[in-house]
Amino acid sequence: MTLGPILLSAGGTGGHLFPAEALAHELKARGASVHLVTDDRVGRFSTNFPADAIHVIRSATFASKAPMAVAVSALRLWSGYRQAKALIKQLKPAAVVGFGGYPTVPPLLAAARSGVPTIVHEQNAVMGRANRFLAGRADRIAAGFPQNQADPAWTSKTVVTGNPVRPAVIAAAGVPYVPSKDGEPFNLVVFGGSQGARFFSEAMPEAIGFLPEALKARLVVSQQARAEDEAGVRAFYEGAGIKAEVAPFFSDMAARIGAAHLVISRSGASTVSEVAVVGRPAVLVPYPYALDHDQAANAARLEEAGGAIVAPQASLTPERIAALITEIATDAARASTMAAAARSTGIPDAARLLADLVESIPASGK
Repeated sequence: MTLGPILLSAGGTGGHLFPAEALAHELKARGASVHLVTDDRVGRFSTNFPADAIHVIRSATFASKAPMAVAVSALRLWSGYRQAKALIKQLKPAAVVGFGGYPTVPPLLAAARSGVPTIVHEQNAVMGRANRFLAGRADRIAAGFPQNQADPAWTSKTVVTGNPVRPAVIAAAGVPYVPSKDGEPFNLVVFGGSQGARFFSEAMPEAIGFLPEALKARLVVSQQARAEDEAGVRAFYEGAGIKAEVAPFFSDMAARIGAAHLVISRSGASTVSEVAVVGRPAVLVPYPYALDHDQAANAARLEEAGGAIVAPQASLTPERIAALITEIATDAARASTMAAAARSTGIPDAARLLADLVESIPASGK
């Protein structure tokens, strides 16, 4: 690649940063210089991000409709826009790629108004609010899932690339799925993302109590829990004599998914894409308070293929969780079928497809 620097912009959460990280690896492998623009939540996610530099700019969300709150958010976004404008003038990027979240608004607007080619990548099956705001101004829209509810005016510039997954996920995809048999360890991975782990922290201990004793003896658990819930969840597993690792964040989550016999999780776009590429049976519990119901739409894609069971939180009792775990753990044929179905929906080369799109934009211009 002989282009100038590529500027990637993403909100500071794993759901936005993981696909950006995957694209960064691909672009770096092609010889590109990569810079990341994000917000001050980037923290633990920045360790493995292969950027030449990480730039933190001011941002805000419109979480409240109160006039004062809206005014404060608008001022922070305006300040971030000015920062982004100065950064673009300094770096002279060949293209700017946004991965969603309000922190992408200032850099993408600044790029569009500076004549720099722009791409919006939407990870979810339903486009988020920030990306909807930017979509009409972007040169191209890359989609992790088909955008059946998107504005028809955007169809001609939308390309379904899939969601780029990190090299660690590609490595985990190389591990064949082998169902657990009677008497063998059954690896259960439970995680809920930053907006939903508390439900699992409360529901899983109760659910474990409903499992058959023989299955409890086989259980090996990796569970993400919020910091405030971590000690309690760990104490439960220790008291129950179940081998478990509990933490607010696992840096090796891809490897844990690769080793899993069953994944129970929320259904954010990155999660669904990673489970699909690796190919593991999953029970997906969409975050019920998402404004756009994007997680429900993501989960439906995997369920339609037969790779997951979608369980709405409102009706998901501990008894039901235990029943679902037992069904998968005691039916090797079904588990294998689900794993294969999940894998059939994955797009492991999404990072390459998106990088190809990035390379094509400067040549085609607006």
